[in-house]
Amino acid sequence: MEMVQSKFVTIKTHIEEAPQESMFDIKTQTISTSIQPETNDVIVKCLYLSIDPYQLNRMKSKSSSQNTVADASKITPGMMINGGGLGRVIASGHPDYQKNDIVCGSLNWAEYTVVNNGNMLMKVNNIEFPLSYHVGVFGSSGLTAYGGFFRVCKPKKGDKVFVSAAAGSVGNLVGQYAKLYGCYVVGCAGTKEKVELLKGKLGFDEAFNYKGETDLNSTLKRYFPNGIDIYFDNVGGEMLEAAVANMNSFGKIAVCGVISDYTNSGRRTAPSMIDIIYKRIMIQGFLVSDFYTDELKDFMPVTKDYVRGGKLCVLEDISCGIECIPGAFVGLFRGENVGKKIVKMDEE
Repeated sequence: MEMVQSKFVTIKTHIEEAPQESMFDIKTQTISTSIQPETNDVIVKCLYLSIDPYQLNRMKSKSSSQNTVADASKITPGMMINGGGLGRVIASGHPDYQKNDIVCGSLNWAEYTVVNNGNMLMKVNNIEFPLSYHVGVFGSSGLTAYGGFFRVCKPKKGDKVFVSAAAGSVGNLVGQYAKLYGCYVVGCAGTKEKVELLKGKLGFDEAFNYKGETDLNSTLKRYFPNGIDIYFDNVGGEMLEAAVANMNSFGKIAVCGVISDYTNSGRRTAPSMIDIIYKRIMIQGFLVSDFYTDELKDFMPVTKDYVRGGKLCVLEDISCGIECIPGAFVGLFRGENVGKKIVKMDEE
């Protein structure tokens, strides 16, 4: 029986506010690379990990999200952290997976993951694109953007669309999908460089640096003099308040994330309920798991065609090595990433 040393990342204590690298620990465990007889387990060597802000809610001592779906379950100090990833099968007792298959799904923040019964895994058969794309644009970020925009927002050509955190892993794709569909798109981001990226490389109609604005309500009124039809919300807080104030009647708001609340336990902002009622605004929260159905079977072929044809730009922010995971995660809450934050764990 061959044994390997596998490093993994865990938290030292529950994290209630903004995360710091010192709050994480890198430990080592010994695992067997042999499959126990009569099991369907799969052992995967991780190649790429998806780094996502929602994980912070799992690291809190208490969050209302923790009792909703399995992907949001609570993480206790010392416990293995799981999330989206891609890796190579090194041993398998499952008939659907063979040694050296490339798979994506739920992997630990670790060099190796033993996936019980091969649950939550999907084989990557087409290696036309870089493997990292399968944890980003072809993975949860892409599906979140596509499903959130087309299924939740139900756009019409010519709609006026506002996207917050528009240089992030989901926001940049929402803006690009919207432009390709024929909408007018404005995004906000936290640096001048990101704003230029949105207006230049990504083709947004307009963009602004929210950190340089003192009155978000007036700012949105300036960019949307005729009102907002769709708001794709990644931040919540004061930005959501301002968006609601500038929404058109029967406008739609897809609430993808509220990163402004993840690290702030103080005052919660609230949009005008009068506006929501009298403008008949639809506000809907959603999770990427809502789209794990055949209803969105068009997501992958459409997105691949866009990428293949150069119509959709893929933004990746890749760090290398398991030691980079804490810093990569913390960087999300400092606005350091551009596009999808990924940690490359090993050579392909």
